[in-house]
Amino acid sequence: MTARTQLRTRRLGSTGPTVTSPGLGCMGLSGAYGRTDDAESVRVIHSYLDAGGTLLDTGDFYGHGHNEMLIGRALADRDRDEVVLSVKFGALRGPDGTPVGYDARPEAVQNFLTYSLNRLGVDHLDVYRPARLDPDVPIEDTIGAIAEMVDKGHVRHIGLSEVGAETIRRAAAVAPISDLQIEYSLLTRGIEDEILPTCRELGIGITAYGVLSRGLIGGSGAVDGGLRAMPRFQDGNREHNEALVARVREIAAEKDATVAQLAIAWVAAQGEDVLPVIGARRPGQIDSMIASNAVRLDADDLARLGELIPRDAVRGDRYPSAHMAELDSER
Repeated sequence: MTARTQLRTRRLGSTGPTVTSPGLGCMGLSGAYGRTDDAESVRVIHSYLDAGGTLLDTGDFYGHGHNEMLIGRALADRDRDEVVLSVKFGALRGPDGTPVGYDARPEAVQNFLTYSLNRLGVDHLDVYRPARLDPDVPIEDTIGAIAEMVDKGHVRHIGLSEVGAETIRRAAAVAPISDLQIEYSLLTRGIEDEILPTCRELGIGITAYGVLSRGLIGGSGAVDGGLRAMPRFQDGNREHNEALVARVREIAAEKDATVAQLAIAWVAAQGEDVLPVIGARRPGQIDSMIASNAVRLDADDLARLGELIPRDAVRGDRYPSAHMAELDSER
């Protein structure tokens, strides 16, 4: 079975675009988890597109704009209509890369969008979303500003990222929301309480990131780049969490799959409205992530996985404390 025949499509909510599953998360191609090579990164994107993949997820602050320029380079000779570009905006960075807050004012929305369109070399974005809730700007104002960009043809659909149920409702009252991007994995299941049911009530899809828990699931074991600051990799937490993941190796073997493929399949099995977004840094990883679609998990498999990795069994927050405090989804 080829990668192309294994690709599936899912729609982002009741109003969003149809995309391939899994989607390709591009953050790691701009140094977030260690050094990268631009030529190799372009090959990763091309490998995904050549396999029939359509969804590229990025943020204007990934690599301080580098990631968008990289994607623009990769798409220079490609048909724009065959690619779905999902872009986050609003995260502010200092010259040394230090986070310095968020800006989701209507004026900032237009400004960030202008730079994204230029760096990507396109005339519209398929999904545009604030990376986080700006505590100083009502979500209605931000979504209203993006809706104006939809009316003008610069954006096709509006998304959200890392917000809670109340904010989701307020945003959806202003304009249709295609999907919520939020962390969801075997090790991170907090959205199941309120956020996921709210999205389903409103017809909003989930684009799940962190599906492999930044390499805790199926990773190489190396702790590079920003991973050193992540609590789940610190103070003995890493050993505990890796032992949790080791519990599912037998099931993966039974499915003739890797642990990573099993974890991707678990997220995909949570519903047709849930789309895993997976990062890759080498072309060979593309076939592996797409092959996760061949892993079939029935109700007994899902129950067994739930017993092996109970909810909240992971140790350590998913971000450092300062970042956790910024997450509307965690309030």
